[in-house]
Formats: sequence, C-alpha cells, structure tokens
Amino acid sequence: MNLRRLKAIAKKEFKHLFRDIRMLSILLFFPAFLLMIFGYAINFDVQNVKLAVYDRDKSSLSREFINTITSTPYFELAGIIENENEIKQTLDKKSAQCIIVIPQNLSSEYYAKRKVSIQFLIDGVDGNTAVIVQNYLNAALSEFNSKKMDLTLSSFGINQYTPIKIEPRFWYNPELKTTKFLIPGLIAMILVITAVISVSLSLVREKERGTIEQINVSPIQSLELLLGKTAPYLLLALLNAAMILVVGYLLFDVEVKGSMLLLFASTLLFLFACTSIGILVSSIADTMQVAFSISTFASLLPSVILSGFIFPIESMPNIIQVFTNITPTKFFIVILRAIILRGVGLEAFWLQIIYLIVFAVIMLALSNVVLIKKEKTTHV
Repeated sequence: MNLRRLKAIAKKEFKHLFRDIRMLSILLFFPAFLLMIFGYAINFDVQNVKLAVYDRDKSSLSREFINTITSTPYFELAGIIENENEIKQTLDKKSAQCIIVIPQNLSSEYYAKRKVSIQFLIDGVDGNTAVIVQNYLNAALSEFNSKKMDLTLSSFGINQYTPIKIEPRFWYNPELKTTKFLIPGLIAMILVITAVISVSLSLVREKERGTIEQINVSPIQSLELLLGKTAPYLLLALLNAAMILVVGYLLFDVEVKGSMLLLFASTLLFLFACTSIGILVSSIADTMQVAFSISTFASLLPSVILSGFIFPIESMPNIIQVFTNITPTKFFIVILRAIILRGVGLEAFWLQIIYLIVFAVIMLALSNVVLIKKEKTTHV
C-alpha cells in the first residue's frame, strides 16, 4: 500500500466534501439535531397519567384517599364520574387512562375494621404503561394504608414495628431517568446511520460520474481506494461524536464518568466498523439511490431493533439473539453505557472491543473481494 496514493485519494475526497456546503452542513449538524429531537421524544417515563374518579362513598375518607393519589407527580385528575354509564365512555374516548371506583361502603367498612376493596380500571392497550400505572397506584395505596395504620396504632399508644425494612439504592442512574439509559443508544444509532450512508454514497458517486473507470486503470489498489475514501468521513464522524456528547451533556445532563481516552478509542473503532459496512454497500450498489436504500436498511433497522437500544437482547428468542451480531451498534452500546454511565474500564467490555475488530475486518475483507471481482469482470 502506497501512502502517497492514499493521501491523494483522501485529499481529493476532502475537496469534494468541502465543495458541497449543504451536504457538509447536514453531516455536521444533523446528528446533534437528531439527538436533541430523539432525546426529548423517546421517553419511557410515565407521568401525568389522566385519572378519573367514580366516588360512590363521597365521604371525608374517600376524599382523603383521592388527594393522596392525585398529590403525586404521576397522576392528574381528569374528571369526576357521576354514574356507571360514564365509565366505559371515559375509557373509550381516552379521556382518562385510569378510573378509580370507590365503593359506597368504604368509610363504614373501614371504621368497622373490615376489609374493603377499591377498584382500579386501567386502559391496557399499552401493556407496558398499564403495568407502570398499576405499580404507581399500588405504591400510593400502600402509602395511604401505612399512614392510616400509624394513626390507628398511635391512638392506642402503640408504635408500629417493622422487623425488616428495605432501603433500595439505585447506582449509576439514581433518578431512574430513561433518557440517561437511551442517550448512549441514540449516540450509537445516529453515528452508524451517518457513517454508513455518507461512505456508501461517496464511493457510489464515483460510479455514477464515470470516474471509477479512471481509478481502475490507475496504479491505485482497492485497499488504498477504500481507506482513502473513508478517512474524511471517519474524521467527520469523530467530530459528530464530540458534538453529540456536548449536546447530551447540555440538554440531558449525561456526562462521561469514565475515561475520555478510552471513549475516543472505542468510538474510533466503532466508526471504522460502520464505515466498513458503507464500503461493502458501495461495492454492491451501482447507483446512489440503491446505495442510500441499502445503507439505510442495513444501518437503521438493526441498530433500532437488534442492538439492545430499546429492546433487551436477553428477552429475545435464541435465534434472534444470534442475528443481533449483524450490527456493530450492539457492541458499541455496551461500551458506551459502561464508560458514560458506569465509568468502568476496559476490563468490563474488552470482549466487545474484540467483536468490533472482528466485525470490521470481515466487512472490509468482503468489500475487497467484491471490488476485486468487479474489476476482473470489467477488464474481461
């Protein structure tokens, strides 16, 4: 491999890149813009749940119970139901996600020291949200019962005794914000999309303009062409990664707790793996339209569905878990969460580094084989 030829190809690609100001602006600022949009839009935290109440008891006890539920930041009182016919209408129109039905004998049964049931009607179309709402309601009900138990026991001069008390502590994400969990995955997803698409379009552009024939008859080797065309976009993607980290810190308070040097090295390796996908796509496609479609399909879908970005890989069937290895995003997300959120070192994710290296080598080898075969076909 000749370094002079490699430098000439990279210099030529830099000139093409800086001449197209619109494309350069998109590659520079669009990833940070995507992070900002996705960071606010994708959020699994359930808050301000619309709550309706059908209070048949209409007592001070029922009002106290309602105030206990609605005083939390998770629920918002959407209305009061006056009769049973309004219950189905309220859920059908999605005027409320949950309806509390308080029985007519709540206060009388309570003061008679007998058990009484309060019904929660929850919209179960979104199963995940329904389970979270149920947990919120159970927690609020437990708090109400505990408060009433303390008052009852204290009236008899008895202090409630709890033999074992649970004190949970959440590490790495004490506020349990899903945004902090999703941001590393968003970073990986955005980088893989921009890197794969930009590199594939760059190489296919030579085919559409007819300049690839001039390159084929020149002394330039296939590997020199691939690395020279990739280098500018690799540097641009590194700049994108830095900008995304800054946006993530300023908007979502996601700071890097681990080594910046380790983060830089692993990001560089990940981008190298991503550009190898773009190279493979460009060696297969002959037009920019086909290259864009294939690269979008090869980068976007696997990085969203099969990378563990949203859906846990451990919960997938075994055969699907095998298919998750087709995207480098799976390995990079593990690295990002380890460095950014947990602040751990190489010993925690060295295996992911090896996977990324193997992935990049396989993609580049396949690309080189495809290009060599195409060159032979062209010469024949």
